[in-house]
Amino acid sequence: MYTTVVCWAVMLVGLLSQQPASRSTASALLDFEFFKIKVQPIFLAKRPGHARCISCHASGTPLRLQPLSPGSATWNDEQSRKNFEAVRRVAFPGSLKSPLLIHPLAEPAGGDFFHSGGKHWDSQNDPEWQTLKAFVLGS
Repeated sequence: MYTTVVCWAVMLVGLLSQQPASRSTASALLDFEFFKIKVQPIFLAKRPGHARCISCHASGTPLRLQPLSPGSATWNDEQSRKNFEAVRRVAFPGSLKSPLLIHPLAEPAGGDFFHSGGKHWDSQNDPEWQTLKAFVLGS
């Protein structure tokens, strides 16, 4: 029994130690300029029947975007860097299963079960969803 526990512990430590390394290496592949110019505006976009992403994601959610400065229509460079770091936790380079892609996507279109802000896109053909996909895939 002791040997079995030790084997499981060693395997678990091995798996846990590998994941952050591969994730941080992969995260380096995400393009900050693309994010700043093309992805961030999606978080500010108004969509009929939905709140803007920033409405919820500036507080109270695991994906925490920087609040806009008073009177600002967009983020400054420092805020954009912080947003990029936050989004890197949900955008796994090369993975169409990234939470950034599937969480706000309707379930019939390949999204996951629930997003408290609603499902913003009914199709993977939506131009905003395509922009997020290009960001995650690096294309």
